Amino acid sequence: MALEQLSDVVQRCQALPDDSYTAEDHDIFTVAGRSCIEEGNSAQVLSIVLDEKNQDIVRCMGWNLLPPLIQILLRKEDKNVSQCLAIFNHLLQTCRPKELLIGLLEQLEHDDPDTIAESLHLLLSPLQKVLLSLGSRKASSLGMTLSSVLDQVAKLPLPHTKEQEEDDVFSLCRCCTDLTDFVRPFVHEAKQSTLNSKAQAESANKTAGEQDMGKEDELRTELLKFCMKTLSHPLLEVRLKDPDTLAVSPLRNFATEILTSLSAIGESLPSLVYQPLLKRKQVPGFLEEEVRYPKESLASLAHLVFVHHLAADTFPSVFSPVFCLRCNMEHVCLLLSRTEETRIEKGLELYEKSLVRVEAGSLPADLLEIKSFLAVPQNLVKVMTICPRHDLRTRGLKVFQLSIDKFDTEAKYRFFQYMLKTSNHSGVEGYIIKNIKNQIDFALQPGNGNTWFEGVHLLPLLRKVLSLPDGPETDLLQYLDRVMESLNLLRYLVIRDKVTENQTGIWTELYKIEDTFIKPLRVGVNMSRAHYERELHNIMESKRNKAKEESVLSVSVGDEKLPNMTSESQIEALHSALHTFDMMESVLVRIEELTEVKAEL
Repeated sequence: MALEQLSDVVQRCQALPDDSYTAEDHDIFTVAGRSCIEEGNSAQVLSIVLDEKNQDIVRCMGWNLLPPLIQILLRKEDKNVSQCLAIFNHLLQTCRPKELLIGLLEQLEHDDPDTIAESLHLLLSPLQKVLLSLGSRKASSLGMTLSSVLDQVAKLPLPHTKEQEEDDVFSLCRCCTDLTDFVRPFVHEAKQSTLNSKAQAESANKTAGEQDMGKEDELRTELLKFCMKTLSHPLLEVRLKDPDTLAVSPLRNFATEILTSLSAIGESLPSLVYQPLLKRKQVPGFLEEEVRYPKESLASLAHLVFVHHLAADTFPSVFSPVFCLRCNMEHVCLLLSRTEETRIEKGLELYEKSLVRVEAGSLPADLLEIKSFLAVPQNLVKVMTICPRHDLRTRGLKVFQLSIDKFDTEAKYRFFQYMLKTSNHSGVEGYIIKNIKNQIDFALQPGNGNTWFEGVHLLPLLRKVLSLPDGPETDLLQYLDRVMESLNLLRYLVIRDKVTENQTGIWTELYKIEDTFIKPLRVGVNMSRAHYERELHNIMESKRNKAKEESVLSVSVGDEKLPNMTSESQIEALHSALHTFDMMESVLVRIEELTEVKAEL
């Protein structure tokens, strides 16, 4: 029945000009032709399609046969595959490019990863041929195609291990390789166009040259959008393997091809990486700067260059490590501000790689006037304190310390001031105070004296350190790290600095410290101990009275309340708290003994 309908409509249309086919003719041809292919009559359809008398009909309506043809070609095992492939290839040669493009793109839309990969493998080469046949009118169609393809690639799972990439278990590697082959001729064309435009501009007068360069190269723009999008996904999402780990890495090759394509279409990789500092020449066109160069894509580019050393040979060696760090700080800030672990990890890697090339103690204090040099530490604090992954928290702390080590003395001093003021985390504040102690210790060594960690400059920092956030009412368990490091610093100062020398100024400041830190802390310790001893007594009494219901103690650590506990757990927690208060008091007593002895000398 379907074959008869197809034969009838074809015979009727043979006598008509190709522009006069009715909507009914189109509908019958489409429905009957698709049914014939689905029912296994592909040989008859092939005969009709190849008939010389039917070429005008095929040119106008043949693209409607694509859906069933592509479905059979994707299945591969169908007995009519060879006839369907012949029909498919003839349609590609005969049908109008615009209609073919629409038909092929419609067949790209899938949700199943296996089907996505097979579909892209089958259709990218035909799509390339169709686009190349469009000549100078291809740019917008190429952009639409690349956008559709990348939307499909984004649905594929990412390989995380070396074995997954080697075996290409999710087919992403094959898709990236196919995509590289697909885009290559368009990149070559854009490169030639760019070279020709420059040559014409150089040979023509200045005004004419400016006019030529001012025209928007649509093909180049679409390729730029494609490269920027791939930098964001999949390249920012995947973990590239080093050559030592994986000698042949399709994903690393894909990343290299993307960077090569950027250079080929006239984009300077150094300018893209250093865009935060180097003011770019304004490029006319319909794309705004941040749309043309998305910040996340530029951060991904910087990571590929500085961490994986891709295209590193294109970067001028005259750029100093400090200049590179300044530029990368914007990228690091962006990556560390995200919640996705892949971005955090790459932000830490980029920051570390940027820092290691900088000489220790060389970064001046005026860098702290740059917003990113203050924003990055704040983001690092979040990584160190709330990131779910332990390895990232540990690495964050390592990079945090590395960044401190790169500052000069004044910069360290100002950085410590800033972090004590803004971190709002006892553990971080304790870590900063430990660093302050180390800097004071270094300054007190013979020949290492400086104006920032001795005498007048040091005192304001000490006042900030040797204080309680809420006076005697301070929650000593919440601020345990800060309080203990403050006590350790004070004990160190009264042991290390002689009264007669008073290099740190601690002995002239001691009476104030007693009023603002030692006395309030002692009151706080006594109040806290009394409170916890009372709670311990109540629980013990409750146990002795063999109460039927477990008493419930709400213990706060920081701003969070611990869950309800059994009486044994409550007793253990209370004993731990009391031990902490004893530890604080023992250090306090030792400090008081030292100050009394030295004061008498």
